[in-house]
Amino acid sequence: MKKLIAYFLLSSYALFACQSSEKSGVDSNDELAVESMSRVSIAEIEEGIKQFIADQKEEHGGFFHVKDENHDLKMKLVRVHTEYLSNLGPDSHFACVDLVDEHGDVYDVDFFMEGKPGDMKVRSNSVHKLNGRPFYSWKQNSQDKTWYKVPLKDAGNNLLGVIEGQDSFVFHYTATIPKLSGTAFMWVPLAESDEYQDIKVESIQIPGKHERITDPIFDNRLLFLELGPEDSEKQLEISYSVTRREKGPYPAPFPDSAIHLASNILMPTGGRFEEIARQALGDKIHDSPLVQARALYDYIIDNMRYMKFGNFGKGDSNYACDSKTGNCTEFHSYFISLARSVGIPAKFSIGASIPSDRNEGGIDGYHCWAEFYADGKWWPVDISEANKYTALATYYFGRHPANRVELSRGRDLQVSPGPSSGPINFIAYPYLEIDGKEVKLATRFSFTRRSNG
Repeated sequence: MKKLIAYFLLSSYALFACQSSEKSGVDSNDELAVESMSRVSIAEIEEGIKQFIADQKEEHGGFFHVKDENHDLKMKLVRVHTEYLSNLGPDSHFACVDLVDEHGDVYDVDFFMEGKPGDMKVRSNSVHKLNGRPFYSWKQNSQDKTWYKVPLKDAGNNLLGVIEGQDSFVFHYTATIPKLSGTAFMWVPLAESDEYQDIKVESIQIPGKHERITDPIFDNRLLFLELGPEDSEKQLEISYSVTRREKGPYPAPFPDSAIHLASNILMPTGGRFEEIARQALGDKIHDSPLVQARALYDYIIDNMRYMKFGNFGKGDSNYACDSKTGNCTEFHSYFISLARSVGIPAKFSIGASIPSDRNEGGIDGYHCWAEFYADGKWWPVDISEANKYTALATYYFGRHPANRVELSRGRDLQVSPGPSSGPINFIAYPYLEIDGKEVKLATRFSFTRRSNG
């Protein structure tokens, strides 16, 4: 196993990977002393990798060539993972980038760079993932704090994103208000305690006028903010102390069919979804709902690819059905549409997945999951994670790990006051409305782990 060495000050220079379950390292030939380094800003690292890719594309007919020991690819840039850009030492940097090839496959590539702003060169790169599925993980040596690659066949569940039992951490939720010229309105989910998570607000900073409101159908709690020009570029900041317990099947009375068997705006039922579900089930249409749900779970894993490309991220079952691609929202929306179409109640939740193999740092956005009802119980599933890590497909049918936090539940959320455009599709990031239209705003999740129970 080839060790990749990076000496760094743990309190200031964390090494991050391209998703919640891996870590980045540096080239094995390069030891880095960081005691007196002058740090390059994250924005400069981002500009450096983008400029390098642009220059290489111009030299090679519009494509960026990626080569490592197993790949020779012609690519185009999709996005830079800004939450994992890192300084590794004086004039040495790490970047993680999504690139798409000629066939539409998305590769996650780790880059190790050197140089100063305006003159950065890539020293080495390696293809980390294909359509969200990793080829390797990273592990830290507990003795000398160095990092090394771990083939996934040798990786434990914690390196694949799973903490069993209990986890405890502080979850930081930060959003920056854009420049405002008039009145704007914003809705923000508030994490709450339940049987599987204990939530305590450690600190909160809220701009503008605000009040707490409730979604009466799913019992979500939200902040409603009225903002003006004086709130431009201010930050909303909430820090939660979270203790979360691993979730398995749990007993419950039969759910409300008007909610959990119903169509949603982007998560319809019946029609082609019933037809597809029945085809996927075949003779299992006569079996128990538990057997049917597993068949639909396997159908999604076998027929969809995890790709953050195209019109993903809305939880649109029709888009998932047509493209057979998407992120967690498409995977679980498609599953819910199929399950409900054959009479299996199912529900949607969203929050964040906390990295299992490091104890602080950024989080790569929201994560969502689903549950279905069978045999007098709600059964948790996480199909997009099972699709990434097939070794855990059995685990994720009936389990959610402890390292996550739930922010809200349900789809088509109706609140008062509510957006002019109608119900909120789902909510993890703040929903900002200006002149009756939704406006995206910069949102960042991060965490600090306290202990593993």
